[in-house]
Amino acid sequence: MIKQQLERFDRLKLLDAPTPLEKLQRLSAWAGRDIYVKRDDITPLAMGGNKLRKLEYLAADALAQGADTLITAGAIQSNHVRQTAALAARLGLSCVALLENPIATEDRNYLGNGNRLLLDLFGARVELVENLDNADEQLQALAARLSTSGKKPYLVPIGGSSPIGALGYVRAGFELAEQIEQSGVQFTALVLASGSAGTHSGLALALAEALPQLPVIGVTVSRPEETQTPKVQGLAERTAQLLGEPLPAAFKVNLWDEYYGPRYGEPNAGTLAAIKLVASQEGLLLDPVYTGKAMAGLLDGIGRQRVDDGPIIFLHTGGAPALFAYPDVFSTQ
Repeated sequence: MIKQQLERFDRLKLLDAPTPLEKLQRLSAWAGRDIYVKRDDITPLAMGGNKLRKLEYLAADALAQGADTLITAGAIQSNHVRQTAALAARLGLSCVALLENPIATEDRNYLGNGNRLLLDLFGARVELVENLDNADEQLQALAARLSTSGKKPYLVPIGGSSPIGALGYVRAGFELAEQIEQSGVQFTALVLASGSAGTHSGLALALAEALPQLPVIGVTVSRPEETQTPKVQGLAERTAQLLGEPLPAAFKVNLWDEYYGPRYGEPNAGTLAAIKLVASQEGLLLDPVYTGKAMAGLLDGIGRQRVDDGPIIFLHTGGAPALFAYPDVFSTQ
């Protein structure tokens, strides 16, 4: 059983209690459908977010290997890099991050506010790169360079999305399954943002075993279905292999890819409308890169009857600090 095999792996116990599963009362009334939210935006490090679950396992592996530096990569406004840098600071490790500007903007808020500001506060060292098209090779080169200077680097992949990192969301999937059972609610779908695939793969893997009748729907934030599907499928297979278990028969990759345009890191009108709606109805903050696009997909999916009638869960993966990097897009709405 996948759940039993998970106990073999070490993690830093930074998240000891389950994050809440809450009903969004006013948004549900607005949408004509009960919408619940799994609050992974309030994990207890650096303004919250889903990456902490992955980093619990990745950082435990780094410490076991005697690392003194965490290296990773992402966009200038990366939530993942922000939480990696914060955890490095908490553990007394150095952090070096390769950052790209995926929307080619010169806006000073994007370049210096939001998540980027927090990296400086956490003491991370930043190296700007033209792009991360070959991120694995770029990180390996950085690791080699740091090693020659006497450092002991540990490579944290983009988004923390490796089989070890995905274990965090395997664990989260079983946590959520218990909450669903305790609630007594019959949910018809779970919707989340699908990007580097670790969150989506781990969650879908666990729920395929624990709640095989519950569809897990990923709203893509950076690429079309035909290229996102093998990322999710492949990472799920490698994570199951790490656990020494086959993929459950119920495992399936479900993706909606109509909402990520014009490109990663650039919100569209639907994204901004969803952010404003949820904020005005619930006082809940989404972000312009991940959760805003995923919520736009969820609401449109309800309107188009893409899921069966019944309550829906939205996985809130955090990202609110990035709002402060995009003030101009909201002022024009």
